[in-house]
Amino acid sequence: MATAEMFSALEHLVHTSRLVIDRPRGTPHPRFGEVIYPLDYGYLDGTSSGDGEGIDVFVGSLMPRRVDAILISVDPGKRDVEVKVLLGCTAEESETVRHFVHRHLGLGCHLVKR
Repeated sequence: MATAEMFSALEHLVHTSRLVIDRPRGTPHPRFGEVIYPLDYGYLDGTSSGDGEGIDVFVGSLMPRRVDAILISVDPGKRDVEVKVLLGCTAEESETVRHFVHRHLGLGCHLVKR
């Protein structure tokens, strides 16, 4: 699947799913209380990702919200790979998410911009 088709398919998932924000910007991580979420974070209800849960989504400040990037993360502790959707994120917000996942959560990651 070409990159443009992948982003189009992600847009379809976003627009046909209910976005659930379960960790609003400024709230602590459930296991690491000193780690604070820099953007709203949640998932797409009714979808499934690598960990069997809904597809993870970081939500930025841009409107209208569109899929601006994905972040591919590797968690050696959980022994999984996940794709996190960045929705409505500026370039700076996308970089903030990459930094957050890599530096604060300690996961290997790669940002793929649209």
